[in-house]
Amino acid sequence: MSEQQSAAPHVKWSSRSAFLMAAIGAAVGLGNLWRFPYIAGENGGGAFVLIYVAFVFILGMPLIMAELALGRAGKMSAIGTMAVMVKKGHSPFWKLIGLFSLLIPLMALTYYSVIAGWSLEYFIKAISGSFHQIDAAGSGAMFDDLLGSWQKLTLWHTVYMLAVISIVSLGVKAGLETTVKIMMPGLFILLIFLSAYAAFTGEGGQAFKFLFNPDFSKITASTILVALGQALFSLAVGVGALITYGAYLQKDVSLPKSAAIIAISDTLVALLAGFMIFPIVFQYNLTPGEGPGLIFATMPIAFGQMTGGLIFGTLFFLLLTFAAFTSSLAMLEPAIAWFEDKGMSRKLTSWATGICAWAFGLLMVLSFNLLEDFRPLEFIGIMVDKNLFGLMDFAVANVMMPLNALLLALFTGWAMSRKTLSDQFGLAIDSRKFGLWQFSMKYIAPIAIGIVAYMMIFGDPVKQIMGFLERIFA
Repeated sequence: MSEQQSAAPHVKWSSRSAFLMAAIGAAVGLGNLWRFPYIAGENGGGAFVLIYVAFVFILGMPLIMAELALGRAGKMSAIGTMAVMVKKGHSPFWKLIGLFSLLIPLMALTYYSVIAGWSLEYFIKAISGSFHQIDAAGSGAMFDDLLGSWQKLTLWHTVYMLAVISIVSLGVKAGLETTVKIMMPGLFILLIFLSAYAAFTGEGGQAFKFLFNPDFSKITASTILVALGQALFSLAVGVGALITYGAYLQKDVSLPKSAAIIAISDTLVALLAGFMIFPIVFQYNLTPGEGPGLIFATMPIAFGQMTGGLIFGTLFFLLLTFAAFTSSLAMLEPAIAWFEDKGMSRKLTSWATGICAWAFGLLMVLSFNLLEDFRPLEFIGIMVDKNLFGLMDFAVANVMMPLNALLLALFTGWAMSRKTLSDQFGLAIDSRKFGLWQFSMKYIAPIAIGIVAYMMIFGDPVKQIMGFLERIFA
């Protein structure tokens, strides 16, 4: 029998709203609540935000449509879907999309769960009042103590992974749907409440000006490239989880409308995260461009001083945990969907795959302490400063995700049947909307993703060109 005939049928989402909450949960994660605020802070605020939002809708939304269309057309896991496409006459080369769409989220989960574990630790610290009157030295020491303790990191990594595996093993309806129906409304309620509280008790006006009053003099080639990379990273484009979620989607759900809702919701979360963080940053004279340490090393200082800091800090780290968790479910699901294609038990494969990811994640844990200085590829120039955690993050975020996004754009833009796509989108082939989508996939997306990939791997090309010219004319 063919692979398609032997595949076990996948359960469908019970409703459009359930799918949307799951898809938004897959896109919304630490990239919105942790990475966006400090990236915006490092790149001038409003000017960066404006460019970021433009890229979300020019490139991000069409790519979301492409992933969902591919998944719903194949009705299987990412690997199964691409096998179906090959049977329809496409080159076996395109099976790489299926392979990457399984490996990327699974590899990302091994270190994402470690970072998510930090949120659990800090949730406990916040609720116990550990931030009270803490200063910069004390907060830095607290964070260093966490990273230096492989025991603590292992504990939270284990607790977190057990929760993820347990939910995924229950299935699409009993596990994924039930969880996102609780966590996603909870996430938005917490985010709106914390943003409003921060805006009214902190420097809300200054934060609004920082985020929405663009200073175009601060726009550089680097700002544009970083905004493009953040737009793709934030929406989880190229991860492949949306292909899997698309396979569970009913035919009567509009993909263009769904993609728009996902893109708008993801962007709204990122902007609300800025409103939640920057009023506090400005009130306590912290640095907007503090970097990754903004959340775990800097914000506790403000929580320890502000009125209601114990409640605010507790809810803040609960929010981070919710955002990370819904994304993590989407990271494990693609592998389980593939096993289900083969007719294997969801419960068994969820635990087997999850335990393997947990075990590999222990290496990520040790990268912050016992193996901190172990750099197995330091003989390669761009890898010289990367330990195991750094190598995994680099491979997934800088190489595999952009490459898979590029392959998705090329396949759906150039190779996939236009009739199949128009049927999935509910758009006529000769319509203006379909033409704009196809132009984005054929030309804009490949060029933009190629530039981002180059920047992520080799650095800012503009700076390299300027340096080259300076050497020539020196």
